[in-house]
Amino acid sequence: MANVVHVVTGIIVSIFLLHIVFVIFGANQGNGFVHGIYNVAKALVLGLGDVFTPDDATLGVVLNYGFAALLYLVIGQLIVRALNRP
Repeated sequence: MANVVHVVTGIIVSIFLLHIVFVIFGANQGNGFVHGIYNVAKALVLGLGDVFTPDDATLGVVLNYGFAALLYLVIGQLIVRALNRP
């Protein structure tokens, strides 16, 4: 079970990182893959998409989605450790 949590957490963090990269480099939102990543990231951010509100929208995406990715990593690792305890 811990392996499943580890893999799911990695996938979610990867989606957030892809979204950040796409925003930084101005990826075409009309592309199906880019649009799909955007929609999944937006659904998984769970209200953390507007924690930081800098004037620069790109910086806001980096901060908010980066923060969400970090939280997913930390919480995922805590769950994995709890599941691996004897």
